[in-house]
Amino acid sequence: MSKGLSFLREAIVGRPNDDVAVDEDRRTAPQALDAPDGRARAVVDAVLPAVDGGRFAVKRVAGECVTIEAHVFTDGHDVPRVMLQWWKEGSTRREELPMKLRNNDEWHASFVAPAPGRYRYTVLAWVDAFESWHHEMQRRVEPQDIRIAARVGAQDIRAAAARASGSDRDELTQWAGALEEGAADAQMDTAALKAMALDEQRTATVRRFPDRQLQVRFAAELPLVVERLRARFGSWYELFPRSAGDAPGAHGTLRDVAQRLPLVAAMGFDVLYMPPIHPIGRVQRKGRNNTLVTEPGDVGSPWAIGAQEGGHKALLPELGTLEDFQALVADALQLGVELAMDIAFQCAPDHPYVKEHPAWFRWRPDGSVQYAENPPKKYQDIYPFNFESEDWQGLWEELKSVIEFWIAQGVKIFRVDNPHTKSFAFWEWVIGEIKREHPDAIFLAEAFTRPKVMHRLAKLGYSQSYTYFTWRNSKEELTRYFTELTEAPGVDYFRPNAWPNTPDILHAALQGGQEAVFKSRLLLAATLSANYGIYGPAYELMEHLPRMSNGTASEEYLDSEKYELRSWDWSGDAGLRPLITRINEIRRSNAALQDNRGLTFLRIDNDHLVAYMKQSEDGANVIVTVVNLDPWNTQTGWLALDPRELGIEEDQPFQMHDLLTDQRFVWRGRHHYIQLDPHRLPAHVMSVRQRLRDERDFDYFQ
Repeated sequence: MSKGLSFLREAIVGRPNDDVAVDEDRRTAPQALDAPDGRARAVVDAVLPAVDGGRFAVKRVAGECVTIEAHVFTDGHDVPRVMLQWWKEGSTRREELPMKLRNNDEWHASFVAPAPGRYRYTVLAWVDAFESWHHEMQRRVEPQDIRIAARVGAQDIRAAAARASGSDRDELTQWAGALEEGAADAQMDTAALKAMALDEQRTATVRRFPDRQLQVRFAAELPLVVERLRARFGSWYELFPRSAGDAPGAHGTLRDVAQRLPLVAAMGFDVLYMPPIHPIGRVQRKGRNNTLVTEPGDVGSPWAIGAQEGGHKALLPELGTLEDFQALVADALQLGVELAMDIAFQCAPDHPYVKEHPAWFRWRPDGSVQYAENPPKKYQDIYPFNFESEDWQGLWEELKSVIEFWIAQGVKIFRVDNPHTKSFAFWEWVIGEIKREHPDAIFLAEAFTRPKVMHRLAKLGYSQSYTYFTWRNSKEELTRYFTELTEAPGVDYFRPNAWPNTPDILHAALQGGQEAVFKSRLLLAATLSANYGIYGPAYELMEHLPRMSNGTASEEYLDSEKYELRSWDWSGDAGLRPLITRINEIRRSNAALQDNRGLTFLRIDNDHLVAYMKQSEDGANVIVTVVNLDPWNTQTGWLALDPRELGIEEDQPFQMHDLLTDQRFVWRGRHHYIQLDPHRLPAHVMSVRQRLRDERDFDYFQ
């Protein structure tokens, strides 16, 4: 089995903990990892966060504070010392931090992982004789108790001196002697003796030389995956390259896409995602509106990958050359935009794999290959891979090489089509292998499936996931769903990416074509989720006509771009582009909108209005958003927001700056009036300004 595939066994079965290796000159290095005998009394009961007990990794981004909580205690009244230990996988150096007790035996410490990669952390603890003595000494009041305790403490301090060296040893030896002499001197004031025993400077010296022979370690070394910021925060824009041209009916090229890059960048998008750009199969090709019969000129679905020109490592000739693609990647990066590739591990009937590797597919008794189905839907133009193939290892290695090929062309972001229909074990292996060599790679799971399946994919390594946002439209639905997404344990591994539409999904709410609905869904996605995206230009131009099926509107677009060329208006001020540009500017300049952890829903007495607050990790940036979910009527309500939660005195006025309209409002107290006309703008996105001395300190208007 290859080195890569052997990793899979370790991931599933587990690997033994390595012995701790620390620099010899680190005086806080543990003398023993595990308790040598039953005298060890410290208990490390839990370490959080932990995903499935450490089976899967917690996720953070580089530079983000990682806060660890440990539940540690011992019998009786003695005091434990608790240390957090963290390290980068493959490194022999382990960093150690003292953990601080907050309450109820909960200890906390934080660290910052500086770069993307895989890390580990665990917790060590021991009953500290000196710390226990110090704690008791603080409470001693009887003179005789103080004298006896001083002698006991002197013994612990001498033991610490034996572990120290140089001036530290001399200092502690002298201190121990002074305590012994003071305790024996009946003329010495016990208050002075107690003060000597609790000397802060010398206490700090003792703490550097603890006796850790009876320390215990938490049973698991918990994994942590650190990714770059784009994994946590980004704005995605999807377009079909073949519709990027100017001339109606003419097939677009990658060079045409390059001409659209300035518009995408000007709108504030960080990621440009393109559906598959590979050769499209001719056998069983779908016609317009997903018909089974094609006509001359029908271009087929980009997800039917592979033809005589090649497969997953080839480009559709009509789009251009590999050099054109590399130039597009470079042009995008110059504008601050990254290109995202679509990874769709499936084949058209005429994909070269079908002949070259027939064992990778399921064959029916009549000698044909089983095409993809999701009854009643049939995808005659797509053959799924058989992940139970006898040649599964060869299949895995080949699919991994597809991702590696496009990484070599400069791509580091991948949107993966329907990952829930492929082997979970494969995803854990391939993402682990890719990120081992390319820790800056990002994977988005397009998995509109059952919640537990979506969460499993996230645990297996996906950086982000599509969500149910598209189908969450009421105040209750939005509140319940996004509260769930920002709570543990999911918040530690599942990063939502909210899309109001996709080429596959035109929700019924958008099919009425009301501008207010398109605006509100955009603003909800962009402010509720740190990652969001739109399928454009269909969204900003408010494309809303559904394809009819048996007289009923479906969630598919009429004249879907999935099956034909489309011609779009690419002017910068068309449709919703000015609003999109503004909300993306707001997202980039407000840290509160760049993370999902600071979300809190606010009480407002109108079910047509949904209100929520987001705060940055340091609390310095606070955004309050209110959205009118009624596209026809002006709605009003009273919003409850206690200024004391923002560090503002209740009787002090403070300013709310609507970043969408540049309006400024003065608020005071806990209840605040809201009025939103959907025909003007269905939302406020307001920044909370600093407290004000007087309302006359600034100009404002409503």
